[in-house]
Amino acid sequence: MTDTAETRDGACHCGTVRFRVTLPAGLGSARRCSCSYCRMRGAIAVTAPLDGLHILSGAEALTLYQFNTGTARHWFCGICGIYTHHQRRSNPAELGVNVACLAGVSPFDFAEVKVMDGVNHPSDGAGPRVAGVLRYEAAK
Repeated sequence: MTDTAETRDGACHCGTVRFRVTLPAGLGSARRCSCSYCRMRGAIAVTAPLDGLHILSGAEALTLYQFNTGTARHWFCGICGIYTHHQRRSNPAELGVNVACLAGVSPFDFAEVKVMDGVNHPSDGAGPRVAGVLRYEAAK
């Protein structure tokens, strides 16, 4: 995947929430996290600055979920339930955006994705660390 800055359109599954996002490192910032919430959610996220996401429609349908320290803010469509983006705990000036919501992108487009150690979180003094790599290989 490319590390070139780009702007992409995205939407939730039902199309109620539509957005445009600027990704400074393009799809090259793709990663997953091993924290309890991200493990269950299973999404691949790419990085955007806090002011890089613009909701084009459906802002009223977005539902916010917070847990533990309350620093991370996770949004999902209140109609179809799809996670669209979150404000990161590790860097609250950044958003993680669900790649599956981006037009023309699938999580299966990534042969490898870094998994960040969210169990031993950098904000708890552990320092950012890659916990592993998730690989996808299409059947032949």
